[in-house]
Amino acid sequence: MRDQESRNQKRRLLREQPISRLFPNMITIAGMCCGLSSIRFALAERWELAVTMIIVAALIDGMDGRVARMLGATSVFGAQLDSLSDFLCFGVAPVLVLYMWQLHDVRAFGWAVVLFFAVCTALRLARFNTGLFEEKEPWEKQFFTGVPSPAGGIMCLLPLIFGLQTEMEYTLPPLITACHVLLVGTLMASRIPTYAGKHIRIKHEQVPKFMIGCSFLLVFFIIEPWLFLTIISIVYLISIAFSTRRWQVLKARSKAGLAVDAAQGDEDENED
Repeated sequence: MRDQESRNQKRRLLREQPISRLFPNMITIAGMCCGLSSIRFALAERWELAVTMIIVAALIDGMDGRVARMLGATSVFGAQLDSLSDFLCFGVAPVLVLYMWQLHDVRAFGWAVVLFFAVCTALRLARFNTGLFEEKEPWEKQFFTGVPSPAGGIMCLLPLIFGLQTEMEYTLPPLITACHVLLVGTLMASRIPTYAGKHIRIKHEQVPKFMIGCSFLLVFFIIEPWLFLTIISIVYLISIAFSTRRWQVLKARSKAGLAVDAAQGDEDENED
């Protein structure tokens, strides 16, 4: 009898859903539209808007999952839609914008770079999706495997962002841009550990300083958005060296039989 009631309840849920459960998917679709719009603005050679749309897509990508968890609306459908949106917004749109801006100057090699970056993004997302079903040690959750696709998509645009910063008076040669895109694509598809921001912890007494620092960064972003993005991207690239070292330290402690979790990792960081 209970099984029958459970089946009937599932059928009702399939027929009708509260509109609040659709909000996360609507947010994801909005991000996808931003990615597509960046290509449209690139076709019109409106480079600032093209880059802005990808940045907005990255911000939206950081929201949809959290909104879904807050509303209790997580689903397999939403996860797959999010991955498809990420591939479009950060694996296809940024590199196509660069191709229309500069990479077309190196002809076939430029298009090969576009294909390489898109494939690397697809591999990174596929590995992330399959990794969701793998059991990990608590300390491993502090890290992503490879550069996340939103960060990779924005870093891919660094040559164009540098050009916008100098008002196109100084731009990198197309070959340098192509090599940069190849490097970012390789970092995305690699197994290099990178910090997962949502697992970074801040001590209670440091919260006011952190908030002041964030306010300063926000003002900096409003005043000099392109310089801000350049500096943040460079800092992120440098942080990969520290995340790799940290991962090796925690892995060594785990192999030695010492208990290591997120909280323990924070304590060990203070000991170093």
